[in-house]
Amino acid sequence: MKRLPYSYLLLLTIAFFAGWVYLRTSKDLSFTLAALTAVVCFFWGFASSPWIVQLFIVLFLLRLERFYIPKEGRLG
Repeated sequence: MKRLPYSYLLLLTIAFFAGWVYLRTSKDLSFTLAALTAVVCFFWGFASSPWIVQLFIVLFLLRLERFYIPKEGRLG
């Protein structure tokens, strides 16, 4: 039985905490580094994760979209 490497979990966790730092800081250098770290780690972790995890992430992001767009602005 082959075990999957769990490096994608580490990358997604780093992306989550870097996003949290991005939202909490207002200093230019920390703000920029946290944003870049979050984006790079999220894409790298997403690309290296199994397809079922990718599916859950996509569904989560689609559900998260509803909190940011007002109902009047949606089409359909």
